Amino acid sequence: MSPHMNQRFHRISLTISPPVARITFTNPPLNVIDLAMMDELAGAFQEISHRPEISIVVFAGSDRVFSAGVDVAAHTPEHIAEMLSKFHAVIKQIVTWNKISVAEARGQCLGGGAELAMVCDFVITAEDATWGFPEIKLGCFPPVAVTALASLIGQKLAIDLILTGRKFEGIEAGFRRLATAAVPNHQVPAKVEELLVRLKTLSPAALALTRKAIYAWDSMHFDKGLARAEKIYLEELMRTSDAHEGIRAFLEKRPPHWEGK
Repeated sequence: MSPHMNQRFHRISLTISPPVARITFTNPPLNVIDLAMMDELAGAFQEISHRPEISIVVFAGSDRVFSAGVDVAAHTPEHIAEMLSKFHAVIKQIVTWNKISVAEARGQCLGGGAELAMVCDFVITAEDATWGFPEIKLGCFPPVAVTALASLIGQKLAIDLILTGRKFEGIEAGFRRLATAAVPNHQVPAKVEELLVRLKTLSPAALALTRKAIYAWDSMHFDKGLARAEKIYLEELMRTSDAHEGIRAFLEKRPPHWEGK
């Protein structure tokens, strides 16, 4: 069956070639995940969920950027609750649905983009990709990462990455088991295709139920943990002057002036 591309999206493209659906971020230059993209992702998920012949979903960007993260402008007081609700709905869909998810991460994979990649079942990254959770530099924190990163890579390394906001290359993401494999940039598509060939030979029903069993325990803790992190973010963090200063400083392209409160 020839691939079918859905034409109704603008910030993403959805190409369906059963059993695979491919969601590609197309919001240049950095594939920032803004509110409109979140709505489009929700629409794509709804379409995919209604198609039982689709058992695998691949997320990709370009060869130079997967996604630089959630739109900083959406972190302002008038948008923050909506942003968290919509973005976390996207994340929870990936975590809980019966589809196998694959992230093809090349170039920048930062903030919310890194959070989306990390919750996928398989992550194939370029060795020279730039990963990071830089929210702390804005006076914020990444709720998905604070909830789930430690279970993936260990508490000490998770604390290091989240509290320093440092960037690291895809080769470290692979070494630290944040990614399934790290290969040279030009080899990423072929490595993803190699994985898809293996998955296509397996029973979709067995894949779905095995995935459900693997995540049965973790998904309960993830749901509660993310809700708690979101509550702290909205009710405590967003009441600090530093959080608002960090966002303003980024938007105004100047260094932040922290007050510690």
